[in-house]
Amino acid sequence: MDENVAVIGFAQAPNLPSAGTTSGVETLVPVFQQALTSAGLDRRDIDFWCSGSSDYLAGRAFSFVNAVDAIGAYPPICESHVEMDAAWAFYEAYVKILAGEAKTALVYGFGKASAGELRRVLALQLDPYVSAPLWPDSVSIAALQARFALDAGIVTEQAMAEVAARSRADAIDNPYAQVSGRDASGDLLAGPYVADPLRKHDCAPVSDGAAALVLAAGDRARELCERPAWITGLAHRIDPQGLGERDLTAVPSATDAADAAGLPDDLDLIELHAPFTHQELLLRAALGLSDRVRISPSGGALCGNPMFSAGLARIGTAAEQVMSGRARKVAGHATSGPALQQNLICVMEAES
Repeated sequence: MDENVAVIGFAQAPNLPSAGTTSGVETLVPVFQQALTSAGLDRRDIDFWCSGSSDYLAGRAFSFVNAVDAIGAYPPICESHVEMDAAWAFYEAYVKILAGEAKTALVYGFGKASAGELRRVLALQLDPYVSAPLWPDSVSIAALQARFALDAGIVTEQAMAEVAARSRADAIDNPYAQVSGRDASGDLLAGPYVADPLRKHDCAPVSDGAAALVLAAGDRARELCERPAWITGLAHRIDPQGLGERDLTAVPSATDAADAAGLPDDLDLIELHAPFTHQELLLRAALGLSDRVRISPSGGALCGNPMFSAGLARIGTAAEQVMSGRARKVAGHATSGPALQQNLICVMEAES
């Protein structure tokens, strides 16, 4: 068993309003090829495969089984799946390697959100007795959270617009971004509300996409990658599902996950999975991030939010900063569930 595990490869599909295909296989095959090439591996070299997706989003049962065709029928594989963002599949693969049951793993996530009404589909995440029967859509729930935060004086609409403007400017250099551009915060604030107090710029776009990430243990990682992104901390926590059971202006699960993962004070950058502008502000406070930490230099989820791979992409994008030598110490964050209910933190560093 090797306690040292690193990210050694990452790839993602462009974030698009429609991928132009209903086939997860067609979306995943080129992403697998890119991820494996970047890690210097063949698919036969992967000991464990783990995916994240949603049958509800695909509209058919066991949709992930069809996507496994992208891996190939032979040789037989060891495979698992989580019905949520692939960042949690990443956690499972990490534990698999720590347990000594694999030396290499490929984690992937995919989703075609354009196939249905995403705002309505995500209502199925709510508690099945009180909230889900009312079918409140995901944007309206986020608007409720934003309203609480505004009324409490924790965020302002100006600060939210500044988050959107910075994210779009950063995404100009990101070839995978769906939304980018140089927009003044004042111009953004002139737009109409989508769900008061949220405007269009406050909400992540509906995106189709996929991502794949390669993990390896110890010396295997050193053999394959000149500068692996070593995982020094990884943890996830969850808050109560019921919206009335928690303070929507606080994110204790993010704070607890950061504490458990050992989120350091001297981060170079962090990729936050914040599908709404006010959620980035709430996460900054919950994680205690200082002004020196660069936030989501890729543009983040506000510039492309493919369901069930956006969280994994935050980890992979942060890892790329280490593997490329642009950063020494980074973190990736993923969220799942309504109003930042579940949160995962992954800390990665270059080898000293």
